Amino acid sequence: MMYNVFTQQLFATEHSWTGFILRFTLGVVLFPHAAQKMFGWFNGPGLSGEMEHMTHAIGLSVPVAVLSILVECLGTLLLLTGFATRIAAVGMFGLFVGMIVFVHFKSGYFMNWFGKMPAGHEGFEYHLLVLGLCILIFMHGGGRYSIDGLLTR
Repeated sequence: MMYNVFTQQLFATEHSWTGFILRFTLGVVLFPHAAQKMFGWFNGPGLSGEMEHMTHAIGLSVPVAVLSILVECLGTLLLLTGFATRIAAVGMFGLFVGMIVFVHFKSGYFMNWFGKMPAGHEGFEYHLLVLGLCILIFMHGGGRYSIDGLLTR
């Protein structure tokens, strides 16, 4: 009984446009980044190049680097399909907090809009937007056209 109540609350969503727009927008924005890291699409480094970057340039351990890539890739797919939307939002939130703390905070607030900073030095303003979207997605759920909505009808 407890399991059923927990799953109902975890997957529950209103069939509103709000949840759909939030999760789909974030998923579409994050998809190219995830595809760069995992598959090398969009001129990305691919899995081996991203692992090299994360373990050597950033200094993450191999398990943390693998987990980070998996959270971003799987989380993006979950957001786009609206399946386990709240879990995806929590995972992305944690991932982006980690990105701010371990990589982007030292570069300051602003992104490198004018190319004045060395390559790879981007601030964390974009990451704050992702965090805000994750909070709203967690609050609203998947919305219309989500697998979560189909599971809880």
